[in-house]
Amino acid sequence: MKNFLKNIVLLRIIYAVYLASMAYFKFKPFAFIRNLSLFFNDYSKIKKRQNNNFKISNYKTFICLNDKTLLTEIEPIYFLQNNWASKKIFEIKPKELVDIGSSVNWLGIISQFVPVTFIDIRPIDIKIKEISFKEGSIINLPFESGSIECLSSLCVVEHIGLGRYGDSIDSFGSEKAIHELIRITRQNGDILFSVPVDKENIVYFNAHRAFTRNYIINLFTDCKLCEEKYIYGKQIEDNYKNEFGTGLFWFKKK
Repeated sequence: MKNFLKNIVLLRIIYAVYLASMAYFKFKPFAFIRNLSLFFNDYSKIKKRQNNNFKISNYKTFICLNDKTLLTEIEPIYFLQNNWASKKIFEIKPKELVDIGSSVNWLGIISQFVPVTFIDIRPIDIKIKEISFKEGSIINLPFESGSIECLSSLCVVEHIGLGRYGDSIDSFGSEKAIHELIRITRQNGDILFSVPVDKENIVYFNAHRAFTRNYIINLFTDCKLCEEKYIYGKQIEDNYKNEFGTGLFWFKKK
C-alpha cells in the first residue's frame, strides 16, 4: 500500500506541500500549546513583579513562543559558507568584489573591508555607501567580457530558471548563469561559487537544483579549481560524497 501511494503523483505533491508548510511556518501543535502556556505563566509573573518605571500594556504584547531553546540555533549552510567565502576574500585581497545574488547580510559585512558591487534582478531596500547596486540578470550580466577581477555567487545558480524568484522558466538556466560568470571574469580572476551537490543532477522543484561534482567542474572547464570544500550537516569537509550537501568552489579563470 505504501509503494502504491508513493506512485500517486497528486498525493506526493500534497505531501510535499504539507512538508514545505511545516518547514516554513515551523508549526508544531504540541510545542505551540506548551509554549503558549509558558507565555501566560511568564506574563502573570511579570505583572505581579512589575517594574513601575515601565508600563505593561495588554494591547502592546509582542508574543514570542519559539525562543526557549537549549542551543543557539544557527542555519549551518549560510553560516559555514559565508565564513569560508570571507576567508577567501581576505586571502585574495581584491580591489573590488562583484557579487551576483548572494546574501546581502553577508555582503554588508564584507563591504566594510572591500567595496562591493551587487547585482540582482531586485534592488535592495537598504542603502549603504560601500555597496553599489546594479540591476541585472545572471544570465545576461551588465559587464564586458573579461572585465571583473573577483566575483562571488553563493547559493544562487541552482535557482535560475525555476521561477521561484520571479524569473522565467528555463531548463538550462544554471548552465547559462555559469557561462556568464566565466565570461565576465578576467584572466587570472577569481570566482567564489557555491551550489547544492548530490549523487546525481536533480531538480528539487521549485526550490533548487543539485549537481554532481563532475558536472560543476566540467561547466568550469575554462577555469582552474583552486579549492573545494563541502558542507554536510553542520561541518565543512574536504571531500565530495554521494549525498546531498553544499559544494564550495574557488576557481581562477585560465
